[in-house]
Amino acid sequence: MNNSDFTPRDNFSSKFGIIAAAAGSAVGLGNIWKFPYVAGQNGGGAFLVVYLLFVVAIGLPVMLSEFSIGRRAQRNALGSFKKLAPGKPWYLVGVMGLAASFLILSFYSAVAGWTLEYVFRSVTGVFSGTKEQDFEYIFVSFISGTWRPLFWQLLFMALTAWIVMAGIKKGIEKYTKVLMPLLVIMIIILCIRSTTLPGAAEGLAFLFQPDFSALSTDAVLGALGQAFFSLSLGMGTLITYGSYIGKNNNLSTTVVQVSAADTIIAIMAGVAIFPAVFAFGIDPAEGPGLVFITLPNIFQQMAFGGFFELLFFVLLAVAALTSSISLLEVVVAYFIEELHMKRITATIFAAVMITILGVFCTLSFGVMSGVEIFGMIIFDLMDFTASNLLLPLGGFFIVAFVGWYLGSELSRREISNEGQLKVRYFPVFMFLVKFVAPFAITLVFIYGLGLLRI
Repeated sequence: MNNSDFTPRDNFSSKFGIIAAAAGSAVGLGNIWKFPYVAGQNGGGAFLVVYLLFVVAIGLPVMLSEFSIGRRAQRNALGSFKKLAPGKPWYLVGVMGLAASFLILSFYSAVAGWTLEYVFRSVTGVFSGTKEQDFEYIFVSFISGTWRPLFWQLLFMALTAWIVMAGIKKGIEKYTKVLMPLLVIMIIILCIRSTTLPGAAEGLAFLFQPDFSALSTDAVLGALGQAFFSLSLGMGTLITYGSYIGKNNNLSTTVVQVSAADTIIAIMAGVAIFPAVFAFGIDPAEGPGLVFITLPNIFQQMAFGGFFELLFFVLLAVAALTSSISLLEVVVAYFIEELHMKRITATIFAAVMITILGVFCTLSFGVMSGVEIFGMIIFDLMDFTASNLLLPLGGFFIVAFVGWYLGSELSRREISNEGQLKVRYFPVFMFLVKFVAPFAITLVFIYGLGLLRI
């Protein structure tokens, strides 16, 4: 028996489980934290239109490529390439995905820890009576501390590991089927509250009435990058999740549903945030501090603000958790299938290794803020390496693998479930995968390196 075939594999048990898990992977802090302020900095509605175009033209074919690789191979991100291209260096694409998930979760868990701190502060009413000018000091003093941010980061990683340790059906699927509907309910409540504020219409107009005169080349490339990263492309999670999808599943339908869920939640986050921002006279281009500095201040000025503040930060924490379990699963699946570890051992080992690096990311805002590599603190270095190098390179080689190595015949067979499904869109898919997606991802790559400014 081949060593790579001896481990019995767990799989998703239902279509809803697949959608919840994959959408949970895609829906994270990037949708609820990053998307609103990036849109705010780049013209609102115009940015949204371009973002949606890129989701359809680039996001869908890349996601379908990743799912098809994983399901065809029935292996982890690295093992998939080893199985489909034996003896070839394509496995290095899996190595990049593995490294990206490892690095992203190391700094992602730091930010996720911040959301738990703010949930705690909302529960205990710490922000009540806080003056407007003090919110920035509260945030900065917290992240530059030592023990509090570390405590929340460790707790978040423990929650992530606990879910992953239970496996696919009893862990990831079971909990994402609860967490994702909960996330949607919370964001709907926040949208209703935000849109009923006086002056909310101006915020909705900003988000949904495109002003293309405000759209720069940088904004277009930023929308392309946001579409690519928001869908969790290039980091091995969708290849890994694809390997747990049954052969009778319609992959193209699943891809559309996952992408739609991810995009709708990103837009709903904008609906929840921009009307409140305009209602209270805040600059929509506030930047990353919009969530942790500006919004707590807004909630304090709002009727029943304490409740909505708690709801919002619980929402953030849930979104972070659904993404973190997919990132950890990439590493755990590799340890199980390539190093033949038991799931419990693999999960603990992976979580501890990632947490050790994550500690340095957390401390880089405080006691290790003076430690810089290539002019960046450790947190920023991990972010830059994963987001600007590994993800676009991984995405580029994934579509190159499907378009130019697997080729039309094998790809069509996998996507059509061995000819059982009609895939009339297939010629368009292959054109996008062979030519359009590689070109677009190359633009994201050189733009992310700061080499492209038009």
